[in-house]
Amino acid sequence: MLVLTRKINEALLLEEGTIRVVVLSVQGDQVKLGIDAPKHVSILREEIALAQSQNREAAQSISPDDLAHLTESEKTPPPRRRTPESQ
Repeated sequence: MLVLTRKINEALLLEEGTIRVVVLSVQGDQVKLGIDAPKHVSILREEIALAQSQNREAAQSISPDDLAHLTESEKTPPPRRRTPESQ
């Protein structure tokens, strides 16, 4: 891991200068960063990327039989509730 020290309004460049990360502010233990990158570059917070990965793994672990069961249960209408008027 590369560790750099930057002050407010100082930047670092990635990918031959196509991505620029600027320190916008520091307030207590929170650092606000600005990122300039081409539109095709995906920028995600780490916790979002981890959640997406876990969701993909969970989706891949479902068997075709489980999916068929789910779609069948959606076709079956829920039981009708009895109302006082229908009794």
